[in-house]
Amino acid sequence: MIHYIMVFTDRAKTVLEIRYLLKNEKGEVIETPEQMFHRVANYVAQAEELYQENPSEWAEKFYEIISSLRFLPNSPALMNAGKPKAQLAACFVLPVEDSIEAIFKTLKDAALILQSGGGTGFNFSHLRPKGDVVRSTGGIASGPVSFMKIFDKASDIIKQGGARRGANMGILRVDHPDILEFVRIKRFENLSNFNISVVVTDAFMDALFKDDYYPLINPRNGEVVKKLKAKEVFDEIVESTWETGDPGVIFIDTINRYNPTPHIGQIESTNPCGEQPLLPYEACILGSINLSKYVKGGSIDFQMLEHDVKIATRFLDDAIDVTHYPVPEVEKMHKGNRKIGLGVMGWADCLVELGIPYNHKKAFQLAETVMKFIKEKSHETSQELARKRGVFPNFKGSLWDKRGTMMRNATTTTIAPTGTISIIADCSSGIEPYFLLAYKQRILDTEFEIINKYLIDFAQKQGFYSEEFINELRQKGTLRGIKSVPLKIKKLFKTALEITPMQHIEMQACFQKYTDNAVSKTINLPQRTKKQEVAKIFILAYKKGLKGITVFRYGSKTGTLLKVSDAHLTECCETKGRTPRVTKFHDAV
Repeated sequence: MIHYIMVFTDRAKTVLEIRYLLKNEKGEVIETPEQMFHRVANYVAQAEELYQENPSEWAEKFYEIISSLRFLPNSPALMNAGKPKAQLAACFVLPVEDSIEAIFKTLKDAALILQSGGGTGFNFSHLRPKGDVVRSTGGIASGPVSFMKIFDKASDIIKQGGARRGANMGILRVDHPDILEFVRIKRFENLSNFNISVVVTDAFMDALFKDDYYPLINPRNGEVVKKLKAKEVFDEIVESTWETGDPGVIFIDTINRYNPTPHIGQIESTNPCGEQPLLPYEACILGSINLSKYVKGGSIDFQMLEHDVKIATRFLDDAIDVTHYPVPEVEKMHKGNRKIGLGVMGWADCLVELGIPYNHKKAFQLAETVMKFIKEKSHETSQELARKRGVFPNFKGSLWDKRGTMMRNATTTTIAPTGTISIIADCSSGIEPYFLLAYKQRILDTEFEIINKYLIDFAQKQGFYSEEFINELRQKGTLRGIKSVPLKIKKLFKTALEITPMQHIEMQACFQKYTDNAVSKTINLPQRTKKQEVAKIFILAYKKGLKGITVFRYGSKTGTLLKVSDAHLTECCETKGRTPRVTKFHDAV
């Protein structure tokens, strides 16, 4: 067995101690990161016994790719593997049906999932609209938004895995009669445990392009309540997104065109960060390949990448079999479709190591090449597993069945935001560009200064490193206006707000082209962005075939995780003293 000398940043050590390493009853840490990786590898490898394989052999292989930080599974797997009732999945979707009994059963199920470390998506579109009749009591319905508030309050007091607050996605169809109340909710109230998204249909987009009306439909009886001008509703979505960062948009018909099991049901919702569309009661276990580890001699080592993709895919499939499911219906659905989501992190780092600017056409081409390769090798592995272990139980009638392709897993690839696992791996998150090159990040009560390690290396090798340079970088956060830095380096290290929205969308589209599920990506906008630009972004995302999109205009919300100087904010974001919020710090993976 290969043993790696594990070197973690202070920030990674803090995250590991707070959230991942086992503790005794006094709250004292009782394992090392190395022991944690062994715990995870050994526990997941137990599944190999079910298929007459040697668990020890696979435990070594799993440990090797995890401990080298080339691959990390989602946070619940790192936290819970080896514990009693170990729940390893990050993503869940629960149904919300139109009765008090069903609603509060879902809330109970959600509490169990959130407590175990998972994030949950809910589509509230089946609930009758506000003011509608409740015949069983003679009362008046309070509507979907009122129940979403109840779910939010419940989530507020549930600690996930002892370390993580509840993370939820609240969704409503654009043709629900309460759509405008839903779209506006975050302008006026604080739903701290919910991201929200609007389910947008092809029919709505068609009405928008034709400047026409579309119907609002009461889900209780399917009757048309009234018609609204599509543009008026679209403008409200844009207004709220511009002002608060919510709602996001989910293109549900695009998602269902790629639904691998339409015979089981239509997809209605996603997990909290939008990258994992799921059927009601479905779950998914995610993991991410750290692309920064595969750059060798100025190119990507595809042979090594293939090796790791195949082991990671097997790891995720094994994880399904050793997971304890807090809700029986979820176990049935997850084991029925066996969805897994292998993705990537460290993309920005990988590009810098290759000398390719994030917004260059070579970066877009490489994105397609890399993700196509990962998808193909992951599918090949799933096919090999299907031949040895059998296809997923709901295979008959699936798209794979119609293609004549044996698959162990209904899906194998997903691009997640990799919130904290990228901190552990000391790499850039997901497929995002660098937000800043120098900043301070707060994790609970501890503040860390982060200065981009690749930039430091370039500065030292190319002779522009100095204390003056570092101090100027601390003040600005980016290389804009720093005269000592060569133009080529400035292009290579462009940050999120220096990349145009269209380039952000292009990168997301390149990865989505070869991703079974969806892609988590934030379209970062400076504070000065006009509402018309947000509208253009939504429309382009739809035309590009994205499954969903999240837009964040810096300065649109208070609260922050990072600190930079007012000088940088004025120059780059024009937020006039507000510090930017990078992401909701729920360990999406």
